[in-house]
Amino acid sequence: MLYICDIDLVSHPLSSAQHSSASALATELRAVFRKIKLRLREHAGHGDFTSAQASVVLRLERDGPATVSSLARAEGMRPQSMSAVVAPLQEAGLVKGAPDPGDGRQTLMALTPKCLKSLEEGRAARQDWLTARIAQRLSAQEQEKLQRALALLTRLVED
Repeated sequence: MLYICDIDLVSHPLSSAQHSSASALATELRAVFRKIKLRLREHAGHGDFTSAQASVVLRLERDGPATVSSLARAEGMRPQSMSAVVAPLQEAGLVKGAPDPGDGRQTLMALTPKCLKSLEEGRAARQDWLTARIAQRLSAQEQEKLQRALALLTRLVED
């Protein structure tokens, strides 16, 4: 009988109360993270980007120049749809095209210095806002608690 209980505990490690508590905590975390993300976005200066445009800009920043076709594949879109995403970025002077040195028939899209500067400024503005918010709203003891909570959150996302 004890052995059966042990097996049951292994296959169902959380009690119903523990699962309910974890679920409620997960819901609250998602709500808080969403609010933080929205507040940071307010201070970034990129509120006019669509989510697809933001994704393309971040991909180009991370991976470097790419063709519209390769961007489309990476984002799970058709090349025509990606062209519609990239065109406004080009018009705004945030992305530019240049011939691919390996295949002159292809055009590599890359971020412009204007875009890179804007990204840097946006990140600095978000960092400044969050730093000021933490300093103004949280005591030294609360900041220490937040530091400990970050360690727990990091454990949640580590593989």
